Amino acid sequence: MQIDLPTYRDLMYPTLVAVDRLGGSAAIAELEEAVPAIAGVTDEQLAVEFPATSALQGQSKVINRLHWARTYLKKIGALENSERGVWSITTEGSKYLDMDPAEADSALKQADNAVRTEMRKVKIESVVGKVDDEEEADDWRDILLKALKSMDPAAFERLSVRLLREAGFRNVEVLGRSGDGGIDGVGVYKVSLVSFPTYFQCKRYAGSVAAGVVRDFRGAMSGRGDKGLIITTGSFTPAAKAEATRDGAPPVDLIGGEDVCDLLKEYRLGVTVEERTVEDVTIDVDFFSHI
Repeated sequence: MQIDLPTYRDLMYPTLVAVDRLGGSAAIAELEEAVPAIAGVTDEQLAVEFPATSALQGQSKVINRLHWARTYLKKIGALENSERGVWSITTEGSKYLDMDPAEADSALKQADNAVRTEMRKVKIESVVGKVDDEEEADDWRDILLKALKSMDPAAFERLSVRLLREAGFRNVEVLGRSGDGGIDGVGVYKVSLVSFPTYFQCKRYAGSVAAGVVRDFRGAMSGRGDKGLIITTGSFTPAAKAEATRDGAPPVDLIGGEDVCDLLKEYRLGVTVEERTVEDVTIDVDFFSHI
């Protein structure tokens, strides 16, 4: 008996919805779990595999079509992905989420038709703050920090979630937008054969984070886990650093504004690096205002 399967185009809108629900960015494994559920794909449909005569023998046809859905969403500019396989919604992709679902599905298929028939690729780049002078090579951090500190707190939280995914965290989940002392989310980090949950708090700060913030966060972690991480656009006072490593208390790792800049540069999130005799760093301010 032939089992009807969704086409890759049927999975395009559910893929956008899945990435949005996961906080604006998602790893492939997270999408392979979330998209079929959103699209109403049954276990029977997921179980349909390519035949032994195919080079894709043993692979689920639906999962394969989900790969093509991501590929064409990228071609039409609705999704983008990093080298580490983390997919995120673009400004263009957000427009489809603002539409009625049926309208969005139709619009995505029309955009896909345009890409496939005209074979054109559109690249939109908005770049400012280019640094050329060797003596000003560190100024890129000032430009980047200014962009980070002007972000909406929820946007900085989404950026932090994506940064954690780029760094290798999986099953990253936002738990709520609580105030000081609260936990913003949790992710699973694996080191060699061992994996453990890490709770995190994101603080878009202009000044310094005090020791009380670290104590409150550790208190919120009590009974949940022993690994904590605070990410901020600001800095940490000496007392906060001492509190984070206090003997007899679970350690809390601290990532300050300059560390965030270096990580964004490392994972090329809103930062372009052209390696010449002198390192040329470019900040895409538009990336941080639309995440």
